[in-house]
Amino acid sequence: MSKKLLALQEKLRQFALSFPEAHEDHPWGHIAVKVRKKAFVFLSGQELSDGKLSMTIKLPISGEMVLGLPYMEKAGYGLGKSGWVTMRLGARDPVDRGMFESWIDQSYRAVAPKKLSKQLEPLAT
Repeated sequence: MSKKLLALQEKLRQFALSFPEAHEDHPWGHIAVKVRKKAFVFLSGQELSDGKLSMTIKLPISGEMVLGLPYMEKAGYGLGKSGWVTMRLGARDPVDRGMFESWIDQSYRAVAPKKLSKQLEPLAT
């Protein structure tokens, strides 16, 4: 993976870990950030497919809309039916870290217990 994508992955990992009760796990060589026992974001880790940064998140609000982006697809293993999408970002794809962080925020709110989600500032509309 390019240094640019590794740096982006680290920033996204740190952002995800900033949520209440978020912690990291490493299934299958990937990075999973979970709230309690439920994952809300999966990142490539050191295992990359074709040198791309992969991020899988649950987007019940904007999932269908983001599928119009060239680097987005429905998540595999049947997760796409439940609002999960996967980003496969190449070194030359446009990077909008703020947008990616908003997706992580939306995924956390979709997965976390309501008691924890209520601790966050309301989503901007």
